[in-house]
Amino acid sequence: MGFNCGIVGLPNVGKSTLFNALTQSAVADAQNYPFCTIEPNTGRVVVPDETLHKLAAVDNSAKIIPTQLEIVDIAGLVRGASNGEGLGNKFLGNILETDAIIHVVRCFENDDIVHVDGRIDPIADIDTIETELMMADLESLSKQIKNLEKKAHGLDKEAIKLLADAKVIAENLEKSVPARESGVDTKPFNLLTSKPVIYVCNVEESAAAKGNKYSDMVVSKFSGKAPVLIISGKIEMEIAQIVDPEERKMFLNDLGLEQSGLEKVIKTGYETLGLQTFYTVGPKEAHAWTITRGMTAPQAAGKIHTDFEKGFIRAEVISPEDYINYGGEVAVKEAGKMRLVGRDYVMQEGDICHFLFNN
Repeated sequence: MGFNCGIVGLPNVGKSTLFNALTQSAVADAQNYPFCTIEPNTGRVVVPDETLHKLAAVDNSAKIIPTQLEIVDIAGLVRGASNGEGLGNKFLGNILETDAIIHVVRCFENDDIVHVDGRIDPIADIDTIETELMMADLESLSKQIKNLEKKAHGLDKEAIKLLADAKVIAENLEKSVPARESGVDTKPFNLLTSKPVIYVCNVEESAAAKGNKYSDMVVSKFSGKAPVLIISGKIEMEIAQIVDPEERKMFLNDLGLEQSGLEKVIKTGYETLGLQTFYTVGPKEAHAWTITRGMTAPQAAGKIHTDFEKGFIRAEVISPEDYINYGGEVAVKEAGKMRLVGRDYVMQEGDICHFLFNN
């Protein structure tokens, strides 16, 4: 599994259109690779990976297992959700289970699609959702603070430290500053606004390449704070219908686009969450694995199986370039290009690994 993200936004901003487009696009792109609908509003899509296919071709791997992105189309949030309006707590609970939030913002005009507040104002829309998330976090945090205060009275050192951090976060939330900008570790508190956000400006087709006045507002507001992507849901739906990779590429080029929305989301998601890929390759299968940047070889081995990390001895590591250029593991070894690494080795993007361990 790569990572998962929840698509949020006000009603009628194009969330479901984008969800359908991204998941259908992935089906077309993957061709005979797996795609499944876990629930009506959840889908797993294959992460496009040209390197994986090249590596599989070298060994003529019988099976190719790409990493996946799980996308959750969360019900439209309305003002008052933190108090149970709309789907309320169910909505907020779904967000808590995701690694990142894709916040879809309406940046298009269409008289046939009613805006819940009767006007097109992407910044106000973002503020509405951020406010609801922060109010929900404040409610959650107030309960946690009460519990921590009881433990702190008993001189629990960890509780004292957590209590201090919780109060900093709460003070920031009361000033409309999300938890992720509080400057303290938010992980122990499992808060909605601690999750990284990717803003997706849903624009009309003619603005897909360069954006419009509405998307410019979002870029100006959040530049340097969070990634802002410009995507046309309508165009993504068209891309989703094109199965042939070359035809899709030509379609994108004609529109002045270098990547599809799915590719933009995946690339930005990996960058935002600090993720990278390593591979295991052989005749039986070529497998892509997702890890956090900075992980050591034993930690990466643990992603395959916990026993690999516990009994780790060393790893044989080959760069994907050498694997492809020399034509496989045997030739790489003969050329002296394979490295033996120990427990302190920090994994690099694209490493091909064979882990040696004690049972």
